Amino acid sequence: MRVLVTGGAGYIGSVVAGQLVSAGHQVTVIDDLSRGHREAVPKNTELVVANLADQECLDRLFRANRFEAVMHFAAFIEAGESMKTPETFFRNNTATALGVLETMLAHGVKRFVFSSTAALFGNPVRTPIEEDDTVQPTNAYGESKLLVERMLAWFHRIHGLRYASLRYFNAAGAASPDHGEAHQPETHLIPRLMLVALGRQPRSEIFGTDYPTPDGTCVRDYIHVSDLATAHLLALDALEKADRLVYNLGNGKGFSVREVVEGARRVTGHAIPIKESSRRPGDPAVLIASSEKIRRELHWNPKYPELDAILKSAWEWHRNHPNGYAASGAK
Repeated sequence: MRVLVTGGAGYIGSVVAGQLVSAGHQVTVIDDLSRGHREAVPKNTELVVANLADQECLDRLFRANRFEAVMHFAAFIEAGESMKTPETFFRNNTATALGVLETMLAHGVKRFVFSSTAALFGNPVRTPIEEDDTVQPTNAYGESKLLVERMLAWFHRIHGLRYASLRYFNAAGAASPDHGEAHQPETHLIPRLMLVALGRQPRSEIFGTDYPTPDGTCVRDYIHVSDLATAHLLALDALEKADRLVYNLGNGKGFSVREVVEGARRVTGHAIPIKESSRRPGDPAVLIASSEKIRRELHWNPKYPELDAILKSAWEWHRNHPNGYAASGAK
C-alpha cells in the first residue's frame, strides 16, 4: 500500500515507518521536525517537512499521491505539560487530527490507524484495563486523544471510515542501536535515567511517593517500541476486512517508578541518584493495559516483554548516541 505516516520522524512513528518499508509498502512521512528528527526517518521513504495544520500543503500532498491509508502519530505527548497549557494540546492533537480526517474524506482515503493512549482511562476502575472500561482522562493530553477517538467513531458511522485505535502508555527501548528515543526536553522516565547514567544529568526525579501503590510511586506498563510498531502493522492489515478496531496494548503487568530505577541501575551499573518531588497534576496511580484482545484477534506476540530487555536496548542506544540525533548535526 501507499501509506502516509504523520509524525514519522518521531520516536514511534519512525519505527513504524521502517517496518512498513520492510514489509514492502510505499511510505511518505510528513513531519515538521519540531519534535522529530530527520535522521530518524527510514531510508526509502519520502519526507515532507511541513506542519499538519497547513491545510493547503496537506491537500497538495494528497492530490500528488494516491494514499490508501494514513497512520497518525503526530501529537504532543507530555501529560504534565498538558495541565499547564491545555489549549496547545487541543489545537495540535485534536484540531490537527480533524484536518487530516477531513483531507482523507475529500480524497477518498478510507483507512486510518491512530496512535492513541491508555491515558484515556484516567484512574481506571480495574487493572489490567480492558477496551470497554470507562474512559475518564485525568489530564488534557488524554482528553485530546479521546476527542479524536470520538471523531473517528462518527466518521466511521457517517462516512464509512475504517479505523484502528491503539491505546498504549509507555513506549520504551530502542528499535536498534542506531534508532532510539530522543526528545527535547526529555520527559520520559527511562531515557532520563539513561542520561543520568551517562553523566549528562546529575539526577532524575520521582514525581510523587505517596500514591496508593506498594512502594508509593506510580505503576506503569512498558512496551518495547518495536512491539508497538508490529501491532500497528497488524492493525493496518486487519483493516482490509475489519472496519473498526480498538485495542489496548500492554504487557499485562506494571512496574513502579522505583522498580524501573532499580532496573536501570542494574542494567547500566551506575548508581543513578534520585530526587523525590511532589506529584504532577493529572498522573493516575496505576495504568496497566490488557492486550488479550489483540493477542487473540490479530495474534500479536511481543518479542520483548521483559523490563530488562527494554532497558538494555535503551542503554545501548544512549551509549551510542549520548547527544541523541544531534551528534550528526541533523535535526
